[in-house]
Amino acid sequence: MTDNGPDLSGDWDLDPGHSRIGFSAKHAMVANVRGAFNDVTGTLHVDFENPSKSYAEIALKVASIDSRNAQRDEHLRSADFFDAETWPEITFRSTRIEEVGENALVVSGDLTIRDITKPITIPIEFTGVETDAFGALRAGFEGTRRIDRREYGLEWNMALDSGGWLVSEKITLEFELSAIKRSGEASQAA
Repeated sequence: MTDNGPDLSGDWDLDPGHSRIGFSAKHAMVANVRGAFNDVTGTLHVDFENPSKSYAEIALKVASIDSRNAQRDEHLRSADFFDAETWPEITFRSTRIEEVGENALVVSGDLTIRDITKPITIPIEFTGVETDAFGALRAGFEGTRRIDRREYGLEWNMALDSGGWLVSEKITLEFELSAIKRSGEASQAA
């Protein structure tokens, strides 16, 4: 990731206007329902000389959930699911970031939903780095990871007449991230 390109070491901030942290779940066992959190913040510290010092932190505001259906979004914010009033944020804090192949990372860390923290490992693809039209150094990352929502206290469901469930227990988390290197660091790295 560092050959013949800009120095990626340093501090980066997620660009919420160009990042998406979403999810998909099966509804009534036949259709995928997708959504995202519109209020996302995060930082990334990259240290190629001492990779063990690299880390990532991300926070999502639960109230910003958007599944393109207002009634469903209100239900997801309620105590049946995320209980946004009691637990307003979902957080991820990395414990280890490893480069496992060309443009391939494995990010391990702690995911906290509803005050329940579990370790999780997420495969992430580094999609590239480019200086944008405003002179900012921008890097892209993508990945997905399936989790069992019940492990985080998201238990609500409804049985179907066919014997299945209204909402799948397995949820796919979707990451499409754009990070911008902090001002001053891009020029120092050049």
